[in-house]
Amino acid sequence: MKPNIRVGYGYDVHALAEGVDFWLGGIKVPHTHGAYGHSDADVLIHVICDALLGAANMRDIGYHFSDKDPKYKGIDSKILLKDVLVLLRDAGYEVGNVDVTVCLERPKVNPHIPEMKKCLSEVMNVEEGDISIKATTTEKLGFVGKEEGVAAHAVALIYKA
Repeated sequence: MKPNIRVGYGYDVHALAEGVDFWLGGIKVPHTHGAYGHSDADVLIHVICDALLGAANMRDIGYHFSDKDPKYKGIDSKILLKDVLVLLRDAGYEVGNVDVTVCLERPKVNPHIPEMKKCLSEVMNVEEGDISIKATTTEKLGFVGKEEGVAAHAVALIYKA
């Protein structure tokens, strides 16, 4: 019999734009530029959603929350994450853990990680210790290095409850 655990992966990017609020990990991070997108463009939450959905073989965030649907215009990504968790739990899954890496030159993410973990643990109804958030730069290389965008990667472990 197969173990009742599954792993999923998520990847997302958003362009950075001047004068846009920068939402990351469910919190507003002070900066001159923010991520631009159909929703609030919280790349960290988006990759968690994709990793969780992928682990459950439920496609991706765009399938469930189309950027062509006006009801998602400007939506708080925490709402999308809550909806993803309802889908998972309705299918009998629980979150084991998530591990996220944010790729960004500026602003520095590390000072904000404790607040992000607290916010996400409340939204996801999991322990803070089940959420890992790391940050890195791309050493001035590519669109992240040129400060044109932000990228994030995530893996998630889920299990049948």
